[in-house]
Amino acid sequence: MTGFVLVVNFLHSQEDFQGIVGINTDNYPRVDGSTSTIPLNYIIAGKLLDIEYEWLSYPSGYEVRFKNWEALPPSFQSKFLCFQTHGAIINLIDYFEQVDIHQTELIIVARKMSPDESSYAQEKGVSLIETPIALDALDFIVNSQNAVNSLTAQQIQDIYLGNITNWQEVGGADGEIIPFIRNANSGSQEMMNEFVMNNAGMPDWDVSYADELTIFSMFRVYEELRTNPYAICFTPHYYKEFMIRDTWNTDDFLKTLAVNDVMPDENSIKNQTYPFVAPVYVTIRDDLDKNHMAYRLYEWLQTKSGQGVIAESGYVPYESEGMSNHPIHSNETLKAHASNGVLYISGLQSGKPVSIYSITGQLVYAGVAKAEYEQISVNLTGIYIIVSENQAVKVVLN
Repeated sequence: MTGFVLVVNFLHSQEDFQGIVGINTDNYPRVDGSTSTIPLNYIIAGKLLDIEYEWLSYPSGYEVRFKNWEALPPSFQSKFLCFQTHGAIINLIDYFEQVDIHQTELIIVARKMSPDESSYAQEKGVSLIETPIALDALDFIVNSQNAVNSLTAQQIQDIYLGNITNWQEVGGADGEIIPFIRNANSGSQEMMNEFVMNNAGMPDWDVSYADELTIFSMFRVYEELRTNPYAICFTPHYYKEFMIRDTWNTDDFLKTLAVNDVMPDENSIKNQTYPFVAPVYVTIRDDLDKNHMAYRLYEWLQTKSGQGVIAESGYVPYESEGMSNHPIHSNETLKAHASNGVLYISGLQSGKPVSIYSITGQLVYAGVAKAEYEQISVNLTGIYIIVSENQAVKVVLN
């Protein structure tokens, strides 16, 4: 592809920026990921290695590239992979069975493992550590000719369950709703399953639409919506705002719907007033040597400096109050689950602090562990992070 517009977006180091000692183009890890996390992968490397990057506009959207790409070692160029979400997860699980082109030591992806992928990892005897480092959202988009500007979360669920079939039922013109979906195990389809459908307390959601209503790439979502005034589909917010932007004069043919009268934007994602906020994960194998540069990068992404680079990329950082340049180790012994308003936590150390944060970093509980096992009564719903002694675990409270 040949770029026709150049948009420079390189920010110089913050005064308190701390990189990774000893990292260079030779030992930089091989990083795979989702389509929507490609820019982040390049920006992280650019900041750590002091390589200037730029946003380039192509007919298919915007991408990040290093300005001196041709001068960089080919061995370094080959370390930036994009086998998309499902492919990246499988590549990580199958690390020791892959040929070089598929081998990856760390992935940055738009979601956690799907049930199918988790079963596959168990069959292979592999455990992955999945740690949230950024926040994204799932946006719902329609053709600009559509008179509907907002839907409720319930209406979206009913559309995709086939309970609402005409736009007239939700305040639009008389026309059959065409609810496009993504292929199974794609990043956005699994986000749809988890954050829009399953989180509503519904049973397992099976895709019942014909093959022609399945879109096999995120780019095709925008092509379909461009020509179909009765269609609706979903897309990661970051991909839409930073990678599609004004491609084909997007604003002339497409619009984003508010959900529960809240538009997805940086503020509504950060404070979670938009209902479909989704974490972005850095994932490694749990057998990764802690001296490996991939592990050091995994840790660094959880530090203040790492979160600053994530913010520079355009993602909403997944930072908590009091975050420093010392990483939190994710879920080594700490375990938690909730039932009937009670939070059960194990793996604690007596006399050590226990904190609970919302997904946006707001402290909602602070205490001291009295034993290895604690029960805490809570009146909360949503996704929360429990932190104790540089360990963290996520729990969903219903």
